[in-house]
Amino acid sequence: MASLKSIVKSKAFFIYSFLMYLFLSFVMMIALWQYVEMKAYNHMVKTYSAVDSAPESTVLIVIDDKAVSKHRWPWKRELYGQIFEYLNKYSSPSLIGFDAILASSDLENIQSDINLYKSIHPIKNLTAGFTPYYDDFADKNKGNAFLEKFAAKYAINVDDSKKSDVKTFYNSLNYMPDGYFNSLYNAGTVNVIKDDDGYLRRSINLSEVKGKYYPSLALRMYMLRHQVENISVEGGKINIKETNMVIPSDLSGYGYRNYTKYYKLIGDSEYTHKKYSAGDILESLELIKAGKKPVINPKEFDGKVVFVGANAKATALGLEDALPTPMLDKHPGVDFQATNFDNINNNQFMKMSSLTQDFLTILLIGALTFFLIYKFSFVKSLLLIVVMGILYYLYTILCYKHNFAVNVITPLALQLVTMVFAYSYRFILEGRNKEKIKNAMGKYLSQDIMKNVVKNIDDIKLGGKRAIVTVLFADIRGFTSMSEKMTAEEVSLILNEYFSEIEPIITRHNGVINKFIGDAVMAIFGEPIFDINHAQNAVRCAYDMLKKVEELQDKWIKEGKPKIEIGIGINTGEAFVGNIGSEKRLEYTVIGDMVNLASRIESYNKVYKTHFLISSSTYDKVSDIVETVKISDVQIRGKEKRMDIYEVLKIS
Repeated sequence: MASLKSIVKSKAFFIYSFLMYLFLSFVMMIALWQYVEMKAYNHMVKTYSAVDSAPESTVLIVIDDKAVSKHRWPWKRELYGQIFEYLNKYSSPSLIGFDAILASSDLENIQSDINLYKSIHPIKNLTAGFTPYYDDFADKNKGNAFLEKFAAKYAINVDDSKKSDVKTFYNSLNYMPDGYFNSLYNAGTVNVIKDDDGYLRRSINLSEVKGKYYPSLALRMYMLRHQVENISVEGGKINIKETNMVIPSDLSGYGYRNYTKYYKLIGDSEYTHKKYSAGDILESLELIKAGKKPVINPKEFDGKVVFVGANAKATALGLEDALPTPMLDKHPGVDFQATNFDNINNNQFMKMSSLTQDFLTILLIGALTFFLIYKFSFVKSLLLIVVMGILYYLYTILCYKHNFAVNVITPLALQLVTMVFAYSYRFILEGRNKEKIKNAMGKYLSQDIMKNVVKNIDDIKLGGKRAIVTVLFADIRGFTSMSEKMTAEEVSLILNEYFSEIEPIITRHNGVINKFIGDAVMAIFGEPIFDINHAQNAVRCAYDMLKKVEELQDKWIKEGKPKIEIGIGINTGEAFVGNIGSEKRLEYTVIGDMVNLASRIESYNKVYKTHFLISSSTYDKVSDIVETVKISDVQIRGKEKRMDIYEVLKIS
């Protein structure tokens, strides 16, 4: 099995790492879009987008806790009629939206229903709500007949020649009592669809039921205000040519949906639009009829767009019509319908970044992150990445302030993933480069010296220590005369081959090549590799070197090259071992008289026609493993006293 080191060095490792990065990024994008990004969307909308007040021209009349406390629920429907009577007879609202669904008659209060129908029949600017359903009619004959009648009155003309090929989910819609149906002039859908996490972020402004199109309550009211009868759809957009309105929608089985632009809440209330209690409206109507001052002056509704709906919380009668939105966990439905109308009426929509824009943003941030890490130092790149992250977040704030929703968390999260991979890649790449440098420098310095430098990389300085070591000198005999007969290239080839063969021998015996001096080699035993048997290993090393040279001689003679012989001198003693030179240029070496003595002992090979000489100090440590010939009373240059040296003949 390949080692981890070799795997890291291979190109496949980086290819697999990059593929893993892409896979992990893709998984994170999907997870973040599914579970996190929409939560960020809620926060950004509420904090930075919903900063404008809702138009004062749109108001709400709500059947709230106050209204229910005055008029016990369930209400007789004539109470709704009284609200519409108040608005129609004593005020002049421009539009009225009724956010309620009346699917059947109140058989216990027939006259109450009739009173409601009479109240709404004169109001041509009133639009009531209905909802389409997924299931088909229980009684298909009756249902289809009603659907045909309903479509003839409330369906709108839509040019769908450029509609996307998406089938809708709807097969039916709610029934309406005949009196209610006949009294109404306008109707629009009030159905809403929550996202997968349960939040309501989008409005459905155009729905299709069995080939017929129906606008939302808000869109129907907008069309009524501008006397628009026809609209067109193209892909995911709703177009109203008469007013140059384009609603940036996406088409799904639910219909044409667009993201809602929310407005800020009014004070501590749960409404973004000014809200009146239906109880106060009913009381005001009674006071007006009695000739008294009303609680709420009907003139307040002149020219206004009024939405009527229910949202009573302090009752167990199911009157709470509220859903989670980015603004509130319980956002009143009637306020949502009013918000949708204001979006359309004022051409204010929350636009979403496209999938292509999202990918390009992520790609750009990832590429820029990788570039910064590759180009700059760790601290500088990290600082720049943090600044880039902050700038991107400020950019998202600016986008949301302009009602343009972009991904907030995903690019920053993937930036973090990119940082992990990029810094890991950089670490591995730097490790590989350091390994290359170390290997390259190891060709100039001993690998063991190199390892010692790396080990003490933070404590490299001039100085060293005194230690007992053994020094070996090996010199080629007759090198000068040989050089005169050969070209420089030929000499270098022989030297390179010679040095290449003896280097492993020195290394194998725990020796360290300190330097090449022309044709000579100086090796140290005992430092920096600690070895108590350094003298013996040095002698064994020299013996193996001589045998290797004999092998090379046979080879060189066959190749027509000159015969090369070497002489080796070894000495053991105390010397200074460490770094010498300057603060900017160091050399690891051994210094002392014992080094000079080893060199001079080697030179005596020429005098005595020998190949392998050792000092008496070395002999004392290896006498049990060598057979020698003693050369007595040798006068060593630079030494006052004569000394004995030994020619090594054999090693046991």
